[in-house]
Parts: sequence; structure tokens; C-alpha cells
Amino acid sequence: MTILDRYIARTVLLYTVMVTGVLMALASLFTFIGQQDDIGVGAYDVGNAFVFTFLSLPQQLFESLPIATLIGAILGLGTLARDSELTVMRAAGVSTVRLAYSAALAGVLLMGAMWILGEYIAPPADQYARQLKIFSKFAEYNAAGNKSSWVKDGSRFVNIQQQTAENMFGGVYVFEFGSGRRLELVGRADTATFEGGRTWRFENYAETRLSGEGTVADSSASRDIDVDINREFLGLAVISPSALPVRGLFEYVQHLRANSLESSAYEIALWSRIARTTAIVLVCVLAVPFAFGPLRSSGAGARTVAGIMVGVLFFLVNRTLENSGQVYNLNPILAGWGPTALLAIVTAAAVWRAR
Repeated sequence: MTILDRYIARTVLLYTVMVTGVLMALASLFTFIGQQDDIGVGAYDVGNAFVFTFLSLPQQLFESLPIATLIGAILGLGTLARDSELTVMRAAGVSTVRLAYSAALAGVLLMGAMWILGEYIAPPADQYARQLKIFSKFAEYNAAGNKSSWVKDGSRFVNIQQQTAENMFGGVYVFEFGSGRRLELVGRADTATFEGGRTWRFENYAETRLSGEGTVADSSASRDIDVDINREFLGLAVISPSALPVRGLFEYVQHLRANSLESSAYEIALWSRIARTTAIVLVCVLAVPFAFGPLRSSGAGARTVAGIMVGVLFFLVNRTLENSGQVYNLNPILAGWGPTALLAIVTAAAVWRAR
């Protein structure tokens, strides 16, 4: 790494850190404001809201780092172009491709930081933030595991395996006990949908009643059951693809495949997470054409707006494919890597035109 490489990489990193600081300050403000309706529910107070906001920052940083890097790189290289430093470098024989390589070095460092953040810091912090909030609000519910949720309602225990929508849960088991803690009923439903109040609709429900005289089996396409379970608490134990590290996603995909279960949503999340981490190098390179292209004489505001537009477009396409890939039965690799591959083509074309 030459002195020139270090200088350009340091400039990109410095401006990226400043942009990241601004974005995280705004994210913290909006997150804390969003907690106001929950403050006062149960034991959830202002102190808990501050802790929740702080613990949510790593996940927000992980998700916004590519956009922050693009804006930071555009501002940093734009400053060098405005001060004619890039012009001097070009006059000294340094090609645009060589400058892109120097910017990419900063991207590699940021990619490493993003990997560590997404693998070891953000997932446990986000999970602990959710646990802190839910257990503070609903102290009466105290049986959430890492793979499913258990809720007690009188003599009835309900186990939820997964969440398929905001008000819908899958893999539902019901256990009822009588006097002497004797098991009297075992039920199972494919899904449970919250209907409001205490009412839950169990679809494809089947149950078996146990008594001293034998067992009685019953089933129905759907059945409404009154049970006091909170859907927000149940979501605590749901395995969210966006909150899992790469190794966790890979292991869970293997688990789903081994049990012949649908795994496309988690496969898309796996490839998308890897691709999004890799894309941070590309956005650093993409900033170089901004410095030499039509925006080289524009102010920092114009370059920032352009960077935000490109970053938001990439983010939206990425999230759209990630969320709808399963619905349209897209190939997980195509859905995960598609936006990053498109970004790579745009970056290569832009650098080629600016050379």
C-alpha cells in the first residue's frame, strides 16, 4: 500500500465515519421517539427506552453502512476533486482505475468491519433489545426460547414455532391440564391468526382429549379459541432472517432442508447478507466516477443527493427482491446477488467511462 493509497483510503474512511455518525444520530432519535407509546406499559420506562435505542444501533448501523459509505466516499473524493488534488494525481500519471483501487482498499476495511458487526455484535444486541422491551412490558409472560415461544394461560399452555405474518403464527401446539396436573388435551394447528381481543383462529386444528375412559379425537378446518396470549411476546422467539448472522442463517437453512421444510426465505436472506457486505467495496469504487464525472464541479449538496439516490435505489431493490423472492419463487442466489451484480455492472461502466 503506497502513500497515495493510504491518503485516499483515509479520506474515504474519515468522511464515511462522519456520515455514519449523522445517520446514527438520526436513527437513534427516530427509534427513541418510536418508543414513546410503549413507555409506561408494564415496567417499561424511559431508562429501558434509552437502553433499547442504544442496543438497536448496531443492527441499524449494519443496514445503513453501505449507504453511509457511498455518501462518505462521494463527499471525500469530491473534496479532493474540488481542491484539484485528484487532477494533480491524474496529471502525475495515476489512472482512474488506480484511484478506484485505492478507494476499494477503504471498502475492504469497511467490509471487514461490517462483517464483524453483522456476525458478532448486531444480532445478539438486537435480540437482547427485543427481550428487554418485551419482558419489561409483559412480565406475566416468561417462557420464550430461542426457537419457539411458550405461553401459559391458566391451565393451558400454548407453544408457537414460527411467525409467518404480523398477526399469524405457524406450528401451534396446545396443552391443557386438569386437577393434579394431569394432561387432559393435546391440540395442534397449522396456523393461529389473531382476530382481536382474546380470540385466536386456529386453522386445520386437531385435538385429542385424554380421560380415564380413553381418548377422543376431533378435528376441524378452523376453530376460534379464546386464549390470553400476546402476539408481540410470541414474536420474540421468532427467528428473523434479518437478525441472524451468516453462520446462523446457514445452519438454519441446513436444519430446514434436513426436515423437508421451506427454506427459500432464509436462503435469500443468506445470499443477500453476503452480497450486501460485499457491495460495500463496490460503492467505494462507484464514488470515483462521481469525482471525475458531471458532478465534479458541483457542490457537496448535489453529490450527497446523488449518492443518497443511488444508495436508496440499491437498498430498495435489494429489500424488494429479498422480501418478494419467496413469493415469486425466485432463485435464492439470483434474488440475493441480483442487486449487487447490477451495482457491479454500473460501477464498472462508470469507471470505464471516466478513465
